[in-house]
Amino acid sequence: MALALTVLAGLTDALDGFLARRFSLITRLGAWLDPLADKALLVTLFLTLGQVGLLPWWLVGLVLARDAIILAMAGVALAFTSIRDFPPSIWGKLSTIVQVGACVGVLIMRATLVSWPSAAVRFIVVTTALATAWSGIDYIQRGVTRWRRERTLQMR
Repeated sequence: MALALTVLAGLTDALDGFLARRFSLITRLGAWLDPLADKALLVTLFLTLGQVGLLPWWLVGLVLARDAIILAMAGVALAFTSIRDFPPSIWGKLSTIVQVGACVGVLIMRATLVSWPSAAVRFIVVTTALATAWSGIDYIQRGVTRWRRERTLQMR
């Protein structure tokens, strides 16, 4: 059941994004709500999979820390700058795909009740950690660059 719901959530999210772009149905509210919904889904999945022992807690912590940093940076930007748009990066999108894939992968491993090689689990965990860390670094770098640019423009 968890596997089916996770796949369904991922597919409906992808379909929603495709339809919005295809038919020019992108709204400002949707641009804010879609990433929040993605984050809520992934946070729930990672916390649950960590709790039942299917993902290591350090990976859960890394995913949560990255999201917390991104949300904190957006909050600071909203409170103290004129920056109001926070476009996703290609690395952020890739990280989300890898994170969803990791959740689906471990759920498939669990649902099949077949003994998967530990190398497969390690690959999923390491790939997810690398994609998450890289996208977090990229978002921090992009945020600092935008803040500096904003500050330079204000000083003129």
